Amino acid sequence: MGSENISLIVCNSPIINGFGMEREYKQIIVVRTDIKMSKGKLAVQVAHAAVEAVMKCLEITTCRENVFIWRTQGQKKIVVKVRSLDEMLKIKKNAEEVGLIATLIADAGLTELPPGTITALGLGPAPSDLIDRVTGSLPLL
Repeated sequence: MGSENISLIVCNSPIINGFGMEREYKQIIVVRTDIKMSKGKLAVQVAHAAVEAVMKCLEITTCRENVFIWRTQGQKKIVVKVRSLDEMLKIKKNAEEVGLIATLIADAGLTELPPGTITALGLGPAPSDLIDRVTGSLPLL
């Protein structure tokens, strides 16, 4: 083996959780089911939402610790669904009201959807109990 760089994330470690990280952290991706997307397109939109939410969180000093804790816990992500853009926008508004990072994803329109179509919403990473206040009733995709 050469001088390879290996990134190791310790998941659900009692040692790590013993340092003030007792709360579970997660990220929620909300997708719309009222628009037709292929499985590949849907996967890409979910990925965009996950990455954008983390990037936005890293820009905010008070949110950066969430990313660190979430990474050490295994980067839990859950994908849920809504039936309309209106429902998604209400979720975004509720999330922001409780202080969650919320990022909408608008498609570029290069393949399956018209430009600007809002496809997904990324929330967190944040404490699970906080995210559950907003998304706990939404069905899994």
